[in-house]
Amino acid sequence: MKRISLEEELRGNSYPGRGIIVGRTPDGRYAVTAYFIMGRSENSRNRIFVRDGEGIRTQAYDPSKMTDPSLIIYAPVRVLGPDTIVTNGDQTDTVYDGLSAGLTFEQSLRSRTFEPDAPNYTPRISALLHVQDKSFDYRMSILKSSDGDPASCIRSEFSYEDPIPGEGRFIHTYQEDGDPLPSFEGEPARVGIDGDIDSFTSLVWENLNADNKVSLFVRFIDIETGAYETRIINRHSK
Repeated sequence: MKRISLEEELRGNSYPGRGIIVGRTPDGRYAVTAYFIMGRSENSRNRIFVRDGEGIRTQAYDPSKMTDPSLIIYAPVRVLGPDTIVTNGDQTDTVYDGLSAGLTFEQSLRSRTFEPDAPNYTPRISALLHVQDKSFDYRMSILKSSDGDPASCIRSEFSYEDPIPGEGRFIHTYQEDGDPLPSFEGEPARVGIDGDIDSFTSLVWENLNADNKVSLFVRFIDIETGAYETRIINRHSK
C-alpha cells in the first residue's frame, strides 16, 4: 500500500465522521494516537472532550440542547496498564473489561457489531496501543454492516508489529459524506506521521472540515518510559 499524505487525506474529505490515527514518530521514540469526532446535526456538534483519569470522555457542551445521548456520550480513550484503548463508542468499555478478564482485543470485540443507527449503521472502529518493555505494537478493528444489511456484520482486524518510524494508519467511519453515509472501505490508510505533538495536533485539526469538526484528542507515548503527553482541542470551549 502506498503511503499517502495525512494532511491531504483529511483535507480531501468533508465528512470522514469519527477517525482514529495510530503510528510512530520519525525518530522512533513515541507511539502516536489521535481520535477526532465530527458532526452534522446540532446534537452531534454539541459535544466536547474532557479528561477522565488517564483517558477522556465525551460530554455535552450545553446540556439543555442534548436531545439524545445514545451513541454520542461515551469514553473514547481508556488506559489499562501498558494498553491504551481508543474507539468511537462504548466498545471502549467492552475492550477494557475483556482485557481485564484475560481476553484479547479481538476476542473482546466479538460481542459487538456496528451501531444500530439505521440507515447508516455506523461502523465501530477501535484501536489498541501496547507499549511495554521499550517496544510498541498496535491493533485496529472495524465492525461494519455488509452493504447496509443489519443482519450481516463484517469484522476486519489488523495487527502492526514494530511499526515503522514516521508512518501510521488511519481509519474512519465513513468513506465520504452522503445520505445514507457510506461505510469506510478497505484496510486502514497508510499515512505519514511527522512533527512534535503540537505540530501534529495542529496538522490534524486545521485540515478537518471547519463546519463539521467537533473535538480532537492526541497522545504521544514515550516508548522507552511509558510517559505520555496529551492534547485536546474542542470546537466549543468552556
